[in-house]
Amino acid sequence: MANIKSAKKRVLISEARAARNKSIRSAVKTSIKKVEAAVAANDKDAAQAALTAATSTIGKAAAKGIYHKNNAARKISRLAKAVNGIA
Repeated sequence: MANIKSAKKRVLISEARAARNKSIRSAVKTSIKKVEAAVAANDKDAAQAALTAATSTIGKAAAKGIYHKNNAARKISRLAKAVNGIA
């Protein structure tokens, strides 16, 4: 454990940010799974609604710096492609 006051504070801040990032990453994964489940069930309406929600969640995560913008764009693109592939 750190002895210097500023180092102790950095440890606390780092833990708080890690917890926040983990929560947001988990929310993104959940939203992606909802889209994939709707696609697997061939439910176009549910998939479209889930895609809208997932796009928002992923975009917010990228804006906060939790995902790189290209990574977020790739995730959104793959989900959109899967939803548009439903007959």
